[in-house]
Amino acid sequence: MRMLASVVVVSCFVALPCSAQTILKSEPLMLAPYEVAFVMDASCPSGKVLKVTGAIRGLHRRKACVALGGEQASLATATP
Repeated sequence: MRMLASVVVVSCFVALPCSAQTILKSEPLMLAPYEVAFVMDASCPSGKVLKVTGAIRGLHRRKACVALGGEQASLATATP
């Protein structure tokens, strides 16, 4: 039983997504509630990106400038 529990715990750590975040060039039109997208935006100062969090119907999206390390991010394009 201990062996099974340890295998389950190890598989949970292996199955975790990597820490790399994709940075979009434009804000996506559709964003699920509480989904997070990082956007390279001119409204944020140098070295920071815009973090956009989707909201439920009737509420506005949350937007904030956050710092991301170069090794944590990769640049991609948003497809509407």
